[in-house]
Amino acid sequence: MTHRILILGGTTEARQLAAKLAMRPNSAITLSLAGRTESPVAQGVPIRSGGFGGADGLAVYLKEAGIDLLIDATHPYAARISANAAEAATRTGLPILALRRPAWEPAAGDRWTLVENVVEAVRALGNAPRKVFLAIGRQEAGAFEAAPQHRYLIRSVDPVEPKLALPDAIYLLARGPFPEADERALLEEHGIDAVVSKNSGGAASYGKIAAARALGIEVIMVRRPSLPAVPSAETVDQLAAKVDHALEPAAERGV
Repeated sequence: MTHRILILGGTTEARQLAAKLAMRPNSAITLSLAGRTESPVAQGVPIRSGGFGGADGLAVYLKEAGIDLLIDATHPYAARISANAAEAATRTGLPILALRRPAWEPAAGDRWTLVENVVEAVRALGNAPRKVFLAIGRQEAGAFEAAPQHRYLIRSVDPVEPKLALPDAIYLLARGPFPEADERALLEEHGIDAVVSKNSGGAASYGKIAAARALGIEVIMVRRPSLPAVPSAETVDQLAAKVDHALEPAAERGV
């Protein structure tokens, strides 16, 4: 019997998980991408791109596609997608697993200012002009138009278009991983005195956090949103080990 598994992706771990599960016998993997990245990395399994139309649309897709297991391997800040996934799984009675990357924790020497969202991050920069490294992607960068007194270095995978209404902004296109040594050189080159970051977790983008610590630079850290309570794992290997149990009939899983 072939098991059809839908992975909601967009992260490095989602791609790794898809490749790992694709090697399982009798498994058909589909990786779903939101379509926000213009040039996604090659995935190696069949891809579905674009939204579903909320929990309702996802529930319909799960039934029509004959999906046996739903895996949420989206970014820690994709709270809406995670909520829709949990709701759609509940409505359809399908098992769901989530890959939940551990958050970074402050270490000795870190100068973190914790904020709840990007709007609070803008306010946390203060009124005095600063040299700010925005490492939050392009989706929410527009919020910083409310603080045009700062100089910005804005890094994203895809171009920020249209350009922001900021008098002093440098745009940097790059895709991680970002080693600490390279991040330190970047911060020093641009004289950065504040880094704005989301607590993405993982090693690929931690370099800027370690570099800021070494240089004594403040990091304005946007807290993670609350995510649904579903069966989860912290690593690709841990989650892959849960798949067989999740695919067991509900009675055998004790549901």
